Amino acid sequence: MTKEFKVEGMNCGHCASRVEKAVVAKGFAAMVDLPAKTLSVTADGPIDDAAVAKAVEDAGYRVVP
Repeated sequence: MTKEFKVEGMNCGHCASRVEKAVVAKGFAAMVDLPAKTLSVTADGPIDDAAVAKAVEDAGYRVVP
């Protein structure tokens, strides 16, 4: 399963790396598209949107609708 999240506040490669690392630490595969300011999250099973949002927020950024 793959889901895409819009992330506010990412402006550079360092930001993207922080977001990816935070989500990977929660057990998901993650890839950031910095120009689009999106985060693609992949997992074998269901993806907990709240867990992804919390990881992003803990890294200092925000998931937006």
